[in-house]
Amino acid sequence: MSEPATAALHLPDEIALQLGQLIDAKKFSPGDRLPSERDLCEQFSVSRPVIREAISRLKSEGVVSIKRGVGVFVTERDPREGFKIQKVDIEEKVAVTQIMELIATVEVSATRLAAARRTSEDLKQIRRCLLGMEYAIASDRLGDEEDFEFHQAIVVATHNPYFKTLSQHLEHTARKMIRSLRSNTKTRHTNLIEAVQAEHQAIYNAIVAGDPIAAELAARTHLENAEKRFVKYLKS
Repeated sequence: MSEPATAALHLPDEIALQLGQLIDAKKFSPGDRLPSERDLCEQFSVSRPVIREAISRLKSEGVVSIKRGVGVFVTERDPREGFKIQKVDIEEKVAVTQIMELIATVEVSATRLAAARRTSEDLKQIRRCLLGMEYAIASDRLGDEEDFEFHQAIVVATHNPYFKTLSQHLEHTARKMIRSLRSNTKTRHTNLIEAVQAEHQAIYNAIVAGDPIAAELAARTHLENAEKRFVKYLKS
């Protein structure tokens, strides 16, 4: 039996990652049937809903297919048909920097589009997420989930479903990295927490104003500062 997954708040992600690694390592080949839900529950020491969500995520990535009443099978994949980034460790400086460059490119573009296309409902949701981050910070929590929801609400405001799908994939890949960076900022650089929130506020203000140029600048500034905080993380 494998070790239980460690990140309790993100069990489906962890199980999906481990199953994906087994498939990538050819422990399961295309066409192979995965173990039953019951067997996977025992193997990973988790409940059926967790296994079902993990399988659902693998299905959405095209890694597996589900045949009702039969089972879950590994799919035959053409590498040209899918885009996938393997999770990287926070200490893998080059890989992390490259992923941050990609995240920055996507989020800056999405923020610019959101400022031009947002609706009143989009603004309400973005503000809700901004206040959620403020509450998390006041409650002495990391606020990483609220941070993701804020940026995801901006992506949704582009009204481009492809931005949303790519953003979710990038977040799924970078979750551990983002949590590590935010945890380091919270414990070792407490003075930066307010600065990070001010950056989020600037992004929101530009979107409210419907100013794509200001929104792009605010997003770029936020992500450039995030990279500087990453450098501080490595030094500490």
